[in-house]
Amino acid sequence: MADDGNVRRGDEDDRGPGAAHQAFVVMECLLEKLKVLNYEEDVLAKHNMKNLSRHYFVSSSYLASNPGEQFYMFTIIAAWLISTAGRPFAEPQEYDEPNATVSNILAELRAFGVKVDFPPSKLKSGSGEHVCFVLDRLAEEALKRRGFSFRRPNYPTETTEEESVIEDDAELTLSRVEEEMIEEPDEEEEENVMDLEALKLRTAHSEAEPSSKPDEILESTVDAAEWNLEVERVLPQLKVTIRTDNKDWRIHVDQMHQHRDGIKSSLREAKSYLDKLQEDIGKTLEKVSSREKYINNQLEHLIQEYRSAQAKLSEAKERYQQASGGVTERTRVLAEISEELEKVKQEMEEKGSSMSDGAPVVKIKQSLTKLKQEIVQMDVRIGVVEHTLLQAKLKEKSNMTRDMHATNIPEPAAGPFA
Repeated sequence: MADDGNVRRGDEDDRGPGAAHQAFVVMECLLEKLKVLNYEEDVLAKHNMKNLSRHYFVSSSYLASNPGEQFYMFTIIAAWLISTAGRPFAEPQEYDEPNATVSNILAELRAFGVKVDFPPSKLKSGSGEHVCFVLDRLAEEALKRRGFSFRRPNYPTETTEEESVIEDDAELTLSRVEEEMIEEPDEEEEENVMDLEALKLRTAHSEAEPSSKPDEILESTVDAAEWNLEVERVLPQLKVTIRTDNKDWRIHVDQMHQHRDGIKSSLREAKSYLDKLQEDIGKTLEKVSSREKYINNQLEHLIQEYRSAQAKLSEAKERYQQASGGVTERTRVLAEISEELEKVKQEMEEKGSSMSDGAPVVKIKQSLTKLKQEIVQMDVRIGVVEHTLLQAKLKEKSNMTRDMHATNIPEPAAGPFA
């Protein structure tokens, strides 16, 4: 792991086209480091959280995001990594001030010697390349504290061996068959050289002698169904694997010669057809040009008349356009005048209908009659209320008088026998 924390983190335009996908790579490396640090048991099991996905802290429009949950997970993991790296750090709570928590995390990151050139507000969303960068650097410090380091992979050295096909007992290769066919004639030539005459004599002698084989062998007693089953069982073992050596330059040379001969023969045949076609096309073009010249000479006066008629037509079109322009303008003025006339007619009809219509007067009379009736009813109600009020006042006055007389009764005089 190289110390890439001090590398300047510029804008997207300054870093290249792959900068937008760098956060995905950093997040995947961070997840592997967290697994090495055993974060499942120390963090997730303790806080009853689910496992992180491969791109959990990456900010992308194609990934589902939950800023509150991601920020809380970021602060919990950052605090655990700082504590694992050997620096005491209080575990943040869910309702702590976000700015203070982020500032404390960045202060601890600077204490490890990591250069931070972005504002703390970049971490408040809980996702993005800055969040992945902070957690990655803290994970590296925790791994250094535990003495763990990633090593380069040791790749095994590849031995350049010739391509070989594992030969099965039931498989045959074409090269093996060819070798056996080549070796057998050589051995026969060395041991026994047999001429054609001896071969003929041996064949004639074998035909003259009666066959010593029994006749029963000529007639098969094997069931056809069993024979087919045996054929199906043995058929996969009878396949022949043809191995072609693509590295042999002789095969390519032979193929090149074959293709060259084929191209020459095809070109020889096609050249005669093309020459004939060229000759026919040339004759046809000459005929067409001669016919064209004859037609032009015969129709010269008609062409002149057509040109003069076309010039007159263009002049007539210009005059028509000028006249149509004046008609259009007058039509527009007529439409405006007609619209104003319609408005005046509508106003006159409304005024005439309002003047000749007696419905408003009837409505006014009905309203007045109804108003008078309501006034009479109100007068009756007022009289009833006044009468009721007068009775109440008289009753109250009589009660007051009775009370006054009851309180002013004189005491009886003291007699001589008192």
